[in-house]
Amino acid sequence: MPRGGGLGRNSGPSAQTQVPDGLWVKCPKCDRALFARDLERNLKVCGQCGYHFRLSAPERIALLTEPESFCEWDATITACDPLGFASYNQKLERERGRTGLNDAVLTGAAMIGQTRVAIGVTDARFLVGAMNSVVGERITRCIEGATAERMPVILVSGTGGGASMYEGILSLMQMPKTAAALARHHRAGLLYLGILTDPSMAGVLASWASLGDIILAEPGAMIGFTGDRVSKQAAVGKKPPDFQTSEFQLRNGMIDAVVQRKDLKATVLRILAWTQCASPSAEGAV
Repeated sequence: MPRGGGLGRNSGPSAQTQVPDGLWVKCPKCDRALFARDLERNLKVCGQCGYHFRLSAPERIALLTEPESFCEWDATITACDPLGFASYNQKLERERGRTGLNDAVLTGAAMIGQTRVAIGVTDARFLVGAMNSVVGERITRCIEGATAERMPVILVSGTGGGASMYEGILSLMQMPKTAAALARHHRAGLLYLGILTDPSMAGVLASWASLGDIILAEPGAMIGFTGDRVSKQAAVGKKPPDFQTSEFQLRNGMIDAVVQRKDLKATVLRILAWTQCASPSAEGAV
């Protein structure tokens, strides 16, 4: 040991430990510092308080489907600027570079267990997941593809925005368009499973996100038509503490179950098995 009991020549005020960026993540609910690698291993759920961090659309597809089974549909459909809205094209390019997506939804076909399904997942990272014409068109085509191939459809909502203000009425048109496609899918006697994650707000909840034959939600997800800021502006009073959460919606009959992320795929597998057994075309149907 150096003379005087020091810790060596690198000690002192000038010696600083360099902590790599991204090594720790702060939980927004309990304020705990979480080791990023442990958080990833726990499916991005806080091990202290159970807070469910948001997942990207690719992460969500990897969670629910069998490895390397996802085949994307309609990847070449991209947004235009129908209203000539200032800076819209620049924002689209920025979001494409930042997220690696070319719009706020991924759709396609994949295997879940032994069942081939059509799946669509919105991503709140891309312009808060607002349902522009591309999002509505891709979801509609996903549903129509499922109907044509007689597959279950699974749609996962993760969007904090409703209609895109950048596209005006063209964006609003996507709400009835997706609902009509789901009505045709329902008339064909096929399953639509909706999964609501944080956030599931506004136009998506007023259309395809709330129309599932079975609707699941993750714990603590914000689910509603208007956010807290708009509710305050509208002078909505006497709200319960968990207003517009998945637990509130379950208590009031809007959804069927709140499911922990670690149990989500197993729950989807059970639902697919039940519906196949209940199908009139299934062998040995009861």
